[in-house]
Amino acid sequence: MVWRSPERGRAARRAPLRGSLLRRRAHDLRSSGTSDPGDRPAQAQARRERPGRCSSGPAHSAGLARSAGGIHVSLPRILRSFGVTAAVALGACGVEPGEPVQITVPQGATLSEVADTLAMRGVIRSQRMFELYARFRGDDRRIKSGSYELPTSSSWGDALEHLTLGTVMTRLITIPEGFRLDQMAPRIAEISGVAVDSVLALIETPGIAQRLGVPGPSVEGYLFPDTYRFAPGVAVEAVLREMVERYEAVWTEARQARLAELDMSESELMTLASIIQAEARRVEEMPSISAVYHNRLRDGWLLQADPTVLYALGGPRERLLYAAIDSVADHPYNTYSQRGLPPGPIGAPGEDAIVAALHPTEEDFMYFVARPDGSHHFTRSLAEHNRAKADARREWDRIGAG
Repeated sequence: MVWRSPERGRAARRAPLRGSLLRRRAHDLRSSGTSDPGDRPAQAQARRERPGRCSSGPAHSAGLARSAGGIHVSLPRILRSFGVTAAVALGACGVEPGEPVQITVPQGATLSEVADTLAMRGVIRSQRMFELYARFRGDDRRIKSGSYELPTSSSWGDALEHLTLGTVMTRLITIPEGFRLDQMAPRIAEISGVAVDSVLALIETPGIAQRLGVPGPSVEGYLFPDTYRFAPGVAVEAVLREMVERYEAVWTEARQARLAELDMSESELMTLASIIQAEARRVEEMPSISAVYHNRLRDGWLLQADPTVLYALGGPRERLLYAAIDSVADHPYNTYSQRGLPPGPIGAPGEDAIVAALHPTEEDFMYFVARPDGSHHFTRSLAEHNRAKADARREWDRIGAG
């Protein structure tokens, strides 16, 4: 028996295996690039096609790469994909944005149509690459219609962000407190892009107040005065609805509870608030003006509110003479001849006026007279009122406005 060390035994056993591997490798190298894969021995072919193995030879020389699952992907296709990805990455960055331009995306516009418009207006440089980028991001079906203001030379990402989020171009309109419907109409018409007459026609349409959910027969007084942001071309009724919703937000639960305490309807309260709005020049005086009218209503007096007569006459005048008051004596809005509140608001009161109508001061004022500085002198008796009127007249005369 010949004794061998463990190391020599293992080396001896490895030798045939190493030789076999070397012979097999040599055979593969001789065959590489010179023979068709179909001519190779079936066993070698099976080994090369076994999943999870990498192959050298004809597969590489033919420009093919094999994935871990054995799927062949064209190298030119990989390069093209890499090129598109690189171009997308570079083009998406854009350059320094330029001047903003306006574009409109019609309802149902295709990605190609949108890209064409963007390219024509200078927002993007390559229509085709923008389309590829939009599809690459999955945004090709997420673009929203509307009017947009986008900088020229925008990055594709920035342009798509605006178009997919629907950040359409908007404009501000401001409706001041106390505005009547005929004063609001031109501003609504401007943002909607329609004629003033069309706005007035819709406002005066029978049933529009009910459709918008206001408590009176008209929307007068219920289109809340505020600053609004709308997209150009917005529908007139959409503007009206937004203004009514803003009005409804003013009515908190506490204010509704206070309205019930006063035993007044919402329409009556808004009518009173609109008169307070028209009379006041200073917000801090609104609760005192409110007290005068609440006291007169309580005692059954005529309100004798000049703004209601001006509303009956069709608008403001430099001076309200008694002859003008008498000319509309039978008009339901003439509070010099008709008792109680008029049929509805005479304008759009702001929140301060609404709060003042809900919370008059607890004073027993029955009269007030306007001063040139915009303030009022409040009095309790007719004698006091007449003296206050005389004082106010002298003040007006001194500034030449009596």
